[in-house]
Amino acid sequence: MTHPFPPPPIQPFERLQASDGLLINAERWQKAHNYHRLRQNTHYQCLNQPGIVCGLGVRDIPAPSNVQAKYRDGRWVQIQPGIAIDVAGNLIVVNRHYDFPIDLEVVSSQPIMVYLVVSYVDPDELRRSQQREIIQETYRIDQRNSTLEPSEIEICRILLEPGQTAVTQSAEVFFPGYNDIDLRYRRRAQARPQSIVRMAQVNHNDDDCSRNFFNLSYLLQSVEPLYPYLRGIEEPGQVRWEDNIQAYDLLYITGQKELELNDIQFRAVKNYLNSGGVLLVDAPADANPLIDSIHRLAEQLEHPIIPLEEMRRDFPLRTQPFLFAALPIIHQQPIRLFVDGGIVLAVGDLGSAWGLDRDLSLPRLMIRTAQELGINILNYARIRRQLMGLQQQDDSGQW
Repeated sequence: MTHPFPPPPIQPFERLQASDGLLINAERWQKAHNYHRLRQNTHYQCLNQPGIVCGLGVRDIPAPSNVQAKYRDGRWVQIQPGIAIDVAGNLIVVNRHYDFPIDLEVVSSQPIMVYLVVSYVDPDELRRSQQREIIQETYRIDQRNSTLEPSEIEICRILLEPGQTAVTQSAEVFFPGYNDIDLRYRRRAQARPQSIVRMAQVNHNDDDCSRNFFNLSYLLQSVEPLYPYLRGIEEPGQVRWEDNIQAYDLLYITGQKELELNDIQFRAVKNYLNSGGVLLVDAPADANPLIDSIHRLAEQLEHPIIPLEEMRRDFPLRTQPFLFAALPIIHQQPIRLFVDGGIVLAVGDLGSAWGLDRDLSLPRLMIRTAQELGINILNYARIRRQLMGLQQQDDSGQW
């Protein structure tokens, strides 16, 4: 997986070399100004991520009176003025209200998701009937029912039901229903995180392997507000050993049973760890078969895991970004960590405190402390993979 907002291409800038007597024509003037535009956009790409700066609200409206009668239905929205910045660093300025029809049809019996997007339009790429001295940068508003283009900024989304149903304002903005304008997933223009960390649960031969899956989402959601330099992907993945596990920085395993790997799976795990990946095994205190099998696996990999308390005091799991002297106590059970060679064994069911429990009884301090230790583990995975990757050949330039 690549960064959702990739850095600019790694290539040198070229600028006009001025000298006395240089003849300035339109081509040279354009080159001189394009240099500054490109440099400004590249600066934004390096330090920030695209999104909405301000405005661009959306409301449902009656069909405008100047449109044909057959188009006067209840699927018109009005986009408010606002500013956004796209993935290339281009400024998108919507300077007036814009009436737009949602005219995608639901051809199946299932609802479809419609995305309303805005994108930058370079006036140099537009056909013009006549040359003008001053041209205005502009924008394009479109609707999509599939994956958005990287250059597009989401304004809103609407889950359309089959039939000619009207688009409506949501009575509950946190939980929009069918045909409601949904503004929850708009990205804000903001500082770029240093890294995006990707996490997946490994589904293996244990019926209990997915018991903390929803808590992985809570952990990933906690990363940005608690440690803005790091960002978690929106949803954790689910993989098996045979899948492309290299796409993830951290693989999460839990359950009760012994972890059994055949020769192919063992080689996949070994290659994954050697490339910088981290295997987090989150074992309940009484899951002895799972705990014992992880110790054996580490010995087979020639990196026996040892208790964190026997590591250096400044080991990153204990210090980065949150400082831990004693580790958290979860359900009256102290967490213990064993580490080496990319394997992190957490004994004490750490993941059970990353989110909401069934009875809503976990104290806030316990959840927050467990999440902070989880972020230390994610950060450790991110740094380990980055540092090991920098020692390998990589021409991509990806962050």
